Amino acid sequence: MQKQTSSNSQQNTAQLKTKKTLHINAFVLLFLVVLIAAALTYVMPAGEYERVEKDGRTLVVPDSFHWVGSSPVGFFHAFTSIHEGMVNAAGIIFFVLIIGGAFGILKATGALDALILSLTKRLGNRELFLIPVLMLFFGAGGTLMGMAEETIVYIAIVTPLAVALGFDAIVGFAIVSVGANIGFMSAVLNPFNIGVAQSIADLPTFSGIGLRIVLFATLYIAGVLYVFRYAKKVKSHPELKFSGHLKEDSLDNIDQTMELTKRHKWILLLFLLNFVILIFGVIQLGWYITEIAALFLLCGILIGFVGKLSPNKMADSFIDGAKDLIGGALIIGFAQAILVVIQDGKLIDSLLFYASTALSELSPILNAIGMFVVQLFLNFLVPSGSGQAALTMPILAPLSDLVGVTRQTAVLAFQLGDGISNALFPTSGVLLAGLAVAGIPFTRWIKWVMPLVCIQIAISILFLVVAQMIHYGPF
Repeated sequence: MQKQTSSNSQQNTAQLKTKKTLHINAFVLLFLVVLIAAALTYVMPAGEYERVEKDGRTLVVPDSFHWVGSSPVGFFHAFTSIHEGMVNAAGIIFFVLIIGGAFGILKATGALDALILSLTKRLGNRELFLIPVLMLFFGAGGTLMGMAEETIVYIAIVTPLAVALGFDAIVGFAIVSVGANIGFMSAVLNPFNIGVAQSIADLPTFSGIGLRIVLFATLYIAGVLYVFRYAKKVKSHPELKFSGHLKEDSLDNIDQTMELTKRHKWILLLFLLNFVILIFGVIQLGWYITEIAALFLLCGILIGFVGKLSPNKMADSFIDGAKDLIGGALIIGFAQAILVVIQDGKLIDSLLFYASTALSELSPILNAIGMFVVQLFLNFLVPSGSGQAALTMPILAPLSDLVGVTRQTAVLAFQLGDGISNALFPTSGVLLAGLAVAGIPFTRWIKWVMPLVCIQIAISILFLVVAQMIHYGPF
């Protein structure tokens, strides 16, 4: 037994080393792209399109491209672009940090933890029903508030629970990770990807919500059926279980004394009301990220008072919540630095010209699918949804105008490509951290999740085709 334990320990150590080798820091990759972009300004011809203002939007005039004198970006300018990018993206960066802080206050009340444990107790021996119920909870968290880093905490709760109920670590991890990722992909009201992308594309905030609700339902059903089928197989054939470093008595590690109190229910109701007000404000009052950030801050403070948190505790929780998102917020600035370099080097219109020329022979539907594929693989370099939006949407928005794709469809291609790849690439710190908590090797997870990813890709392409056919808009 001791020899086996030692062997398992060595195996886990080897897996952790492998994960460290696979992990590539996104900031390093983005800074390399900044340097490469600066080098390109010396060799790539510069050009410009004429632009016009129409209905509050800046549009590219399709046949107005002309070559201009080069404007190379110097070595030191590549470094100053980081600060310029941070300044240019300040509105979005602080938007992300304020919302993260509000979520930190919500988390400090314990209402979300109590809700999950309450659900598990109420379902009793009907453990298979935990899958659709909890996946709906995490799906709602992903689609409404961009739940990502927060999932690591719940993986530590749900994975031992799944093992104790006769499933395995993969089921527990998938309930949280796949559920939240489905929500993140569909992005019904996710401020971190759809909110940022639409603001950059000059689209009304959270517009096109109807199709995204249908997308969420479709992805949710596919995800639940996939996890449910595997869970039933594990129940029927215990030899297939993969429990990682967990044992079936791991339910004892969960705090069973936590109750969903009346106070918790008021907190959750207040948090739900926040989204009702958000929808009204965006649709009826034309709210933008400043007003949305203010609403979340106000909601966080009210939740803190209802949760009987002291002002100091609220402030500390706000800082902790913002701290969790500081990496993603800074990535937005780094992504903007790349934009600063290619704009100062007058390359952005040249890239648009080359891309539109290459895509001009294709139908708009194929162009939309092409945008999706580009976003899918670009997530390897930029694992942050808001960072990827800041990097790509300034190019994709005007490009979509040139190749006959609606801007709303281009945003849909972005959110789907970004969301799907979050479950695949080792550059995602959240994915690797969650797998480490659940005790699942990265390679084993990829083997398990790839069929589901293929299903999600097929669903994504179908929705992109539909979006382009119905001229998904408003524009």
